[in-house]
Parts: sequence; C-alpha cells; structure tokens
Amino acid sequence: MTNTRRDDRWPTRPPTRPPTPRPTRRQILRAALGAGALPALAPWATLSVAQPAAARADAPRFVFVILRGGMDGLTAVPAPGDPAFAEARGLLGQFATPVLPLEGPFALHPLLPQLHAMYGRGELAVLHATGLPYRERSHFDAQQVLESGGTKPYELSTGWLARALTAAGAGGAAPMKAVALETAIPLVLRGPAEVDTWAPSAMPEPAADLVARLEVMYRGDAALAQALARARGLREVPGMAANPSGMGGPGAMRSSLGGGARAAVTLATKAAEFLQRGSQVAVLEMGGWDSHTNQAAPQGAISNNLRALDAAMSALREGLQPAQLWSRTVVLVATEFGREVAINGNLGTDHGSGGAAFVLGGAVKGGRVLADWPGLAKKDRFDGRDLRITTDLRAAMRAALGEHLRVPRAALDELVLPGSAALPRVDLLRS
Repeated sequence: MTNTRRDDRWPTRPPTRPPTPRPTRRQILRAALGAGALPALAPWATLSVAQPAAARADAPRFVFVILRGGMDGLTAVPAPGDPAFAEARGLLGQFATPVLPLEGPFALHPLLPQLHAMYGRGELAVLHATGLPYRERSHFDAQQVLESGGTKPYELSTGWLARALTAAGAGGAAPMKAVALETAIPLVLRGPAEVDTWAPSAMPEPAADLVARLEVMYRGDAALAQALARARGLREVPGMAANPSGMGGPGAMRSSLGGGARAAVTLATKAAEFLQRGSQVAVLEMGGWDSHTNQAAPQGAISNNLRALDAAMSALREGLQPAQLWSRTVVLVATEFGREVAINGNLGTDHGSGGAAFVLGGAVKGGRVLADWPGLAKKDRFDGRDLRITTDLRAAMRAALGEHLRVPRAALDELVLPGSAALPRVDLLRS
C-alpha cells in the first residue's frame, strides 16, 4: 500500500475566488446593531432591523416552552392508578409527599402545586403518552424534530413556528410579532419570520451620553434609527429601569427559590411583559431534564427543575392577568422525548420515547388528562422499554396554531407541519 501524503490529496493551491468586497461603515453598523453585537447595547436585546407591527390587545397569544434534555413524563405526571405502575417504576414510583390527584389513574408530582391549581381552575390540560415520530433516542436529533416540525431529523431546516408566523401573514395580513427569551433565536423560530430576542445581562447599563450620540449618528439612516428606537423600547419594558437584570419586579416569585427557578421566573415574567407590549408569540426554554442518575433526589436536578417549571408558569400567568391576556393565551410545554419506564442502575432513567406535555392558559379547555393510555406492563411498552406513544405531539401543535392563532388549514398541512394532515384532532381549546 502506498502512503498518501496530505499534499497529494489536496491541490497545492486553492482555487481562485473573486475578491470579497470590503463592507461599508454603514453595513458594519447595521449588522452590529441588527445582531446585538455592540457591547454597549448588549444588555438591551438582540434585534432584527425590520419587525412586524404590534399585535392588537385582543389578539390571541401563544407561548412555546421547550424542556431540553428529555423530561420523564412518569415523574412529572405519574400514573399511580395503573396496576403496573408501582412494580414498573420501583423507587421512582415512591414520593416523599402525596402526589396531586388528576382524573383517572393520573396525578401530578407534588412539586407542581401551581400547575395543579391551574388544573383545578380548568386552565391546564395534560397530554400523556405523547411524543414525536422520531424514536431513536438522540437528544440532538429529537430536538431538531421537535423544533423543525418534521417527521425525521434534518428533513426540514426551518422551524414550525417560524413557518406558522409567515403563513398567518399570507393573504395581506400582517405577520405576527415574536420574541425568543434567549440569547440566540432557537430553531423553532428560524425562518422567514422576523424575531426579537431578549436575555438577562450582567453588563452595565449604556451611558445616556453614548445613547444620545448613537441617536445623532443614526438620525440619517432610517433603518438604523428604527432599530435603535426598538432597542430602547424593548429595554424600557415596565420595571426594567429600576431593575436592569430583570430579576424581581412585578410577577417575580419569592427570593427563597433556587437560582434555576429564579432564572426561569425571570424569563417567564419578561415573556409576559413582551406579550403585553404587542408580541403575539414567545418562546422560552429550560434545560437540564436529562436524568440518568439519582432522579428522585429531593434537591436533585429534576426536583429543582420541577420547582422552576411550576414557578415560571405561575409567573407567566400572573404577568398576563392584569392585562386580561391570560384568557387569550395558550402555552404548550413540551420536551424532545420521554424516558424508559424502569429505573436504571444509577437510580435514574435512560432515553425513551413516550412522555407527557402540558397545555395551559385561559383559552385552554383544561381540567383534563388527554391520553389514550397504553398501560405500563412490559408487554405494553414500546421496545419493551418505553411508554408507548399514542398521541402525536404535532396534533397539539396543530390545534394551537390552527384553532388559536388561525393559521390556515392548508398551510398547516403543506408548509407548517407537513405530514400531519391525517393526525386525529386534539380538543384543546375552549369553545
């Protein structure tokens, strides 16, 4: 065999390319402001240059909450009434305090009292034995499917929510305004739609003199002037001037919450403020739901995440109530996959498929668990390991988009969630 040197495999000289034109000062400034790259403006927000008009106060609102890592649906929503539950779950089927009862064999984890109160008020519906068409147990691939809305990884390169925003603006209607409560736009909102982002920052406030100089500098450029004005508008959300980090303020929870819960409450509170100020759609995420070890630890990652989720959803509701927006809001809380039913050797659970999702809001017909329950006996599990999926999560997406945000049916079938047209309807909304 002949050894082949790297020089033999690649040309000694790269192919010539036309010279790259040097950007103008105006292009650099536009890109910097549009990407949120100016250090002095970093505490404000990451902005696009153009943006749809603000939604009417009576327009429906939609929030998508991504739980990254694969939440164990049988921990968040156990099924103690299933005859096989106790044996199937072992130590994970035992709770330090009583679970919170739902209808049928189901309950909520005791660390979700605010969600349970919403259930009692008819504002929370639980989807169980739900999931995506993807079954291969990779976080990266499953999250790509969750956010793209496809049936397999990398089938689609844009997000289902971004495509829905565009479809809702077809036929002359104004596209919906959206905000991601993250430092970068998540895949679910990537596409032709214009999206703002916001995230807390520890950087100091820009000096008033600097902002005044920027206003003078951008006065002759309509796009830059508009972007700066929008940055100031986003920055001057009520309560921000006195509390630049976004922590605390209206709707914030007690300081006794752990750091993760306080951060989640901050994002939920800010989401409510943006929805009050004219955004129609918001996306936020919570990570850390992977639970291979010590899943039931009272102060472990999953217990803390459940506390954070409960506090954040309560803060979102509290933030939308004064403006009477909660009654026009639907919140979908979903994860990329569930976990195996049985406990593993490290007192945790491994990657699975079927799990649970939450749909909450004043526009939701709640107080129900929506589940075609397959059972937890080993013979009833997918691959003998997982809770079997009997409800496609995309059916819930279709209901939220089509019946709540009024995305046309044809667009849902062909553009937004291709391959989902034949899915059975999920009855989520109040009539």
